[in-house]
Amino acid sequence: MAKTAKKAAKKAVKKAVKKAAAPKKAAKKAAKKVAKKAVKKAAKKKSARKPNAAFMAPLTASPVLAEVIGSKPLPRTEIVKKIWEYIRKNKLQDQKNKRMINADTKLKPLFGKDQISMFDLAKIVSKHVK
Repeated sequence: MAKTAKKAAKKAVKKAVKKAAAPKKAAKKAAKKVAKKAVKKAAKKKSARKPNAAFMAPLTASPVLAEVIGSKPLPRTEIVKKIWEYIRKNKLQDQKNKRMINADTKLKPLFGKDQISMFDLAKIVSKHVK
């Protein structure tokens, strides 16, 4: 158990004992429950999830994709964000079916058709990055 978790557990026990007006056994039982929760909470904070390095690796965009997002190497997540910024800025999301994205002159060579589903966007990005 980490030192911080032990400290948190001790504090929780002291608080629970002070607050409990019931007999000592009941107070100690309640204090133990509070202490266990504090230890679990401290352990959760310590084991925070780290991002996958593969998503953060800068990728070079193809010339067709570079027209939309720029030629600077970016991580895959940023590429998708920039495409969505372009779509929203130019109001290319279909008004009736928001899942569909309409292609303009820059996006048509990227998509290969007039309209795609938003779920196909990741597949298209994969084809146009190295």
